[in-house]
Amino acid sequence: METGQPVLAIDVGGTKVALAVVDAQGTILDDEVVPTATSSDGDAIWAPIGAGLAALLKRSGDDVTEVGVGSAGPIDAPSGTVSPVNIGGWREYPLVRQITAAVSGATGSDPRVLLAGDGHCIALGEHWLGAGRDFDTMVGMVISTGIGGGAVIKNRLFAGTTGNAVHIGHTSVNAWGARCVCGSHGCVEMYARGPALVEAARAKGWQGADGKELTQAAAAGDTVAIEVIDNGMRAAAAGIAATATYLDIDQFVIGGGLSKAGAVIFDPLRRHLRDFAVLPYVVDLQIHPAELENAGLLGAASLALSLTGRGPLEPDELIGLTDAERP
Repeated sequence: METGQPVLAIDVGGTKVALAVVDAQGTILDDEVVPTATSSDGDAIWAPIGAGLAALLKRSGDDVTEVGVGSAGPIDAPSGTVSPVNIGGWREYPLVRQITAAVSGATGSDPRVLLAGDGHCIALGEHWLGAGRDFDTMVGMVISTGIGGGAVIKNRLFAGTTGNAVHIGHTSVNAWGARCVCGSHGCVEMYARGPALVEAARAKGWQGADGKELTQAAAAGDTVAIEVIDNGMRAAAAGIAATATYLDIDQFVIGGGLSKAGAVIFDPLRRHLRDFAVLPYVVDLQIHPAELENAGLLGAASLALSLTGRGPLEPDELIGLTDAERP
């Protein structure tokens, strides 16, 4: 891969926004982390992000012209807007327009900005430099505060019509379940995300603080923690198996905060998969722990690099994100 001008990568999450200048080898040259503001005013949420972006670009001294953005979803890639479930103040928020203006104002350049879902960027990052680098077809997935995913098929990102393909967290695994925050019923996220596991454990008398403490308690033999995690990973296994069945994919890379607990999470997940991944083409479905701490950010960088022809994906390998849809 040839070298050249660095690119800007942005990873938007419900608790923080990571910004970085990244080179064509995936080396982070400089970065900035901004807490995601809690507000009903979309521009108030954007303001500290814009300030952090300006500070980063001022330090880097680089004339950045390509920007890759991964955002919590849903997103609307063709319009450049985002409506993250976990950022209530952003509904159809013009994120690409704001980023374009901020980069142009800081550098004087006319930037090109490519937006994808955060799950897609996690998949791209792991496919490029992490646990999925040896697979031409894989799903990248995060199990943390929320649950998301993205698919790379034959070395091509599958984004879907609006950029929301493979939204595993909001796949229903219980048609009779309670209503999810997304409006559906019995979604994977309702049972398997970290806060849901903690809530379920507390309902059974456990008194810990968070998901990390819960996984530690399970590793130490706490029966409530073990039971709750087992139930949550059964829901996650159902969602994974459904995704594998739909897409005919048998390699999954899983990261996120809960995944760092190792066997406490992966053992029940793999065990429950045997109940759901039963068709011949998914019966050997493989689960791999993610290797990157910042897969989403590096995946966003790969989006930006694809605009230059220097990335792990060529521009025409972004299914659902066409030239006509790019700002």
